[in-house]
Amino acid sequence: MLLRVTIAGIRKKITLVFTANGFILATPLTKHPRLLMSMMDSLEKIQVSIYPSLKEGSNFIAQEIANTIKAKQAAGQNCVLGLATGSSPKTVYAELVRMHKEEGLSFKNVVTFNLDEYYPIDNDALQSYNRFMKEQLFKHVDIDPANCHIPNGELKKEDIKKHCADYEAMIDAVGGIDLQILGIGNNGHIGFNEPGASIFSKTRLVPLDNSTRIANSHEFQNISKVPRLAITMGISTIMKAKRVLLMAWGQMKAPVLQKAVEGNLTEQIPASFLQQHTETLFVTDEPAASELTRFKSPWLAGDCEWTPKLIKKAVVNMALKLGKPILSLTNSDYNECGLSELLVEKGDAYEINLQVYYLLRDSITGWPGGKPTPLPNPPERMSPYPKRSIIFSPHPDDDIISMGGTFMRLHDQGHEVHVAYQTSGNIAVTDEFVTRFLDFAVGFENMFGMDTDKSAKILADARAYLASKKSNQTDTAEIRAIKGLIRRCEAAATCRYVGLKEGQWHFQNLPFYETGTIQKNPMGEEDVLITIDLLRKIKPQQVFCAGDFADPHGTHIVCFNVVQEALKRIKAAGDEWVNDCWLWLYKGAWQEWNIEEIEMAIPMSPEQVMKKRFGIFIHQSQKDMVPFQGSDAREFWQRAEERNRGTAKLYESLGLTHYAAMEAFVRWHF
Repeated sequence: MLLRVTIAGIRKKITLVFTANGFILATPLTKHPRLLMSMMDSLEKIQVSIYPSLKEGSNFIAQEIANTIKAKQAAGQNCVLGLATGSSPKTVYAELVRMHKEEGLSFKNVVTFNLDEYYPIDNDALQSYNRFMKEQLFKHVDIDPANCHIPNGELKKEDIKKHCADYEAMIDAVGGIDLQILGIGNNGHIGFNEPGASIFSKTRLVPLDNSTRIANSHEFQNISKVPRLAITMGISTIMKAKRVLLMAWGQMKAPVLQKAVEGNLTEQIPASFLQQHTETLFVTDEPAASELTRFKSPWLAGDCEWTPKLIKKAVVNMALKLGKPILSLTNSDYNECGLSELLVEKGDAYEINLQVYYLLRDSITGWPGGKPTPLPNPPERMSPYPKRSIIFSPHPDDDIISMGGTFMRLHDQGHEVHVAYQTSGNIAVTDEFVTRFLDFAVGFENMFGMDTDKSAKILADARAYLASKKSNQTDTAEIRAIKGLIRRCEAAATCRYVGLKEGQWHFQNLPFYETGTIQKNPMGEEDVLITIDLLRKIKPQQVFCAGDFADPHGTHIVCFNVVQEALKRIKAAGDEWVNDCWLWLYKGAWQEWNIEEIEMAIPMSPEQVMKKRFGIFIHQSQKDMVPFQGSDAREFWQRAEERNRGTAKLYESLGLTHYAAMEAFVRWHF
């Protein structure tokens, strides 16, 4: 039930609508920004600044750090920074390095204290935060190494307590932290203050939550090698900072960000303690902010423009919440869910239900490349037919994992399908798997008398290196080449399994990936030029690209940016074929599209599901437990099938036809 109150005297009357769940709506709020802001503040208990992309948000944070440093320099004082590690601040540090080299930003007056460090760990280990800070920032700027303080993971356990007390004393001795930079864990941790941490906690040794160890396992090959302990600043230490900037990037951070910003203050979400810090700002990109009420349910946060896309989102979410098919929703359902204004603007629930139902129905097609005979309201245009399609696969198995059913259907329906494997994927091959193939290579040469001095030396060197490899060592160029060859052979075998012929798969080996470590380089000019050359060679009418940016390695987003930049440049150069080219984004290895976002859904029969599974099995190096697979312990075929089944069930629950599974796509307008 809704309570309506009309307020006069602000130039015109405003109707406030109090919903059953306590939210307030106002019409028209866009005319009254003060009222809108106060209502937003009642939902968001921490100030949030949202940027279109990680890069723009990172640049803002870097500029705030630079401004703080310069202000302290002007006053003749040291600037004390609290710094974070992990994937979130990398772009921030890259921008600070650029500002130092190109704009003369000096760090001579900067004193730093890092949030945390694994324990135990060697300071020069690849996963050490000591090494991370040197590689990402310290060695590239003019900071005094004596001013860089990071918890020491090499100490004996009995010395840790004193080390932590000394760390606190050093912070106090320099007058406290002027600006604290934070990330946020998927479970809400800040630093390594896990759920349950006290607001009064100081720097100390802590056990790591299993969810944190799983989330960080991509840095250590597998979870068994992730340290179980860490040294971390306490929440009390963080709260003493004069100012706090917390960054959150990507869809994976969206649920916990919403809880920290809009939920109750609780020890179970340590970041929520920042609601009590008066100088805190959360800086996010749009995906990370997507669960905030202003984005997820904007009709509950203020006035909104009811576009077909927003109507679809509101009605679908309402139907899922109530457990009803779309066509069974009533006017009362709309009122109770805070959508009375939609009824006022668009009419009866029956008409709105039909509109949304038809949008969902028309997204389903068994013809992902179009059909020779016309279909009503297809998601993909019918002509030209057949089409030239190219699937960009960031790793050598993303094509079959994420859109294997669509891949096969495109080929079976007569389209000219190409696959571009963008990276070698070599870091995702275990040393044990390489040893197995080395044994085969030696046996093969011995069996057929093909042994040569050169190949024998390569094999002997590879074996010797793997046998003595240490935690702070990266693979040699030869080992990386062997691992890349293993994945290349698997990818080619998958294409043959689908039915493609030689010349229809392409190994790009984009340079940004070839660092030998989990940390990749940014997109480079050569990456874009390689992609432009391939696109101009094929001249596709259809491009499929990974939109699964939850990939913990960051490879998917770089690969997407490379394709997008290549298409933009081709379009700007005046190539006519690109005007008839559509770009579709797929997910599947790490997450799936929300159903209200899906613009093309490809149904799969049980037989097609099994055929896709067997195609994934061809990638034997990725079967069972593989290194760097992120927080999801399931095999990739299990993840893919569960997501595809889940999408089909969602369509069915909304009143659409039942299918065994569905692969989903969203069109991107470049």
